[in-house]
Amino acid sequence: MSDGRDDWRPSASSATLARRAALLAQARAFFATRGVLEVDTPMVVNAAVTDVHIESARVGFEARAGGARYYLHTSPEYAMKRLLAAGSGDIFQICHVVRGGERSRYHNAEFTLIEWYRIGFTLEALMDEVDALVRELLGSRAPAPASERVSYREVFQRELMLDPFTADPDALRRAGAALGYTGSDAPSAASERDTLLDLLMAARIGPSLGRDTLTFIHGYPASQAALARLDPADPRTALRFELYGEGLELANGFHELTSVEEQRRRFERDLEERRRRGLPLCALDERLLAALAAGVPECAGVALGFDRVLMLAAGASHIDEVLAFPTERA
Repeated sequence: MSDGRDDWRPSASSATLARRAALLAQARAFFATRGVLEVDTPMVVNAAVTDVHIESARVGFEARAGGARYYLHTSPEYAMKRLLAAGSGDIFQICHVVRGGERSRYHNAEFTLIEWYRIGFTLEALMDEVDALVRELLGSRAPAPASERVSYREVFQRELMLDPFTADPDALRRAGAALGYTGSDAPSAASERDTLLDLLMAARIGPSLGRDTLTFIHGYPASQAALARLDPADPRTALRFELYGEGLELANGFHELTSVEEQRRRFERDLEERRRRGLPLCALDERLLAALAAGVPECAGVALGFDRVLMLAAGASHIDEVLAFPTERA
C-alpha cells in the first residue's frame, strides 16, 4: 500500500545519473593513463578533523566497540597520506565524504570527492593537471579561454580594493558589515581577521570568479594554510590554491606539509581555537602524525568536488539535480 509520497524517487534524472557514471569512468581513465593508482580507504575513521570550519559526523558504534569514538571521514586525506608514507607512490581516490552542517543549493552533507597526490609535483604542475581533468570532465561546456591564475592578494585588491595582509581591521569590518557581519563570532583578533577574509571570499569574491574561464587562486594567508606548506619566498602565504568555475569553488590543493612537528602545532592551535569558540574537541590523529614522522614524500595533493563539476557539465542549478538521493531523501 502506498501513502502517496513520491520522495522515494531520485532527485536526479536518469540522463543525469548516466552522465554521472560516464564522468566517473572518465576520471578513472584520466588517472590510469597517467599511472596513478586508485586506492580505497575507510569511510569510518578513528579521529575527527580539528579544522574549526568543518564538522565531523560521529558514528554510534559504542555498544560494539567498547565505547570508542568513530567518525565519518570528511576527506580521505589522512589515510591517503599514511599510504604515501608506506610507499604507495602516486594515488587517487573517488569516495563519498560527510561534513555536518553543510546544506544549500551547492552543498549536501554527503558528497563525492576526487582526491589525489602526486609525488615530486610542484603546486604549478598540480594546477596544470587539475585544469586538464576539469576541462575533460566539462567537455563541450569547458570555457575556451586559458585558465587564469591570480594570487589571493591580487584578487582582494581587484575585487574589493583591500590588501588582505595589511588592511586595517576596521576596513575589513566595514566590508564585512555590508554582508551582515557583527563580530559576534570572533573570539580573538587573529580569528576575526580570518573570519572576515573567509566571509569576503565566500560572499563577495568567490561568486565573481571563473565566469569566463577557470580561475585558480593561490597564495592564501599562512593562517589558512591547513595542511599546506608555507611559501619559503613569502612566509605570510601558504602554498595552497583553490579552483573556481562559474562562481563555485571546485577544488582545494596544497603543496603538502610533511613536518610532523609543524603539523602537531597546527592541530593544537586548531584545538585551542575550538575551545575559544565552544566547539567540540577531539583527539589528534596520532596515526597521521606517525606517518609524517616516518616520512611522507615531497608531494602536492588536491581534493576536487565531483558533484559541483558535474553540475557545471550538466548545466544544473542545484546540487540535488546531480545526486540520486540527497540527504533528505536518503
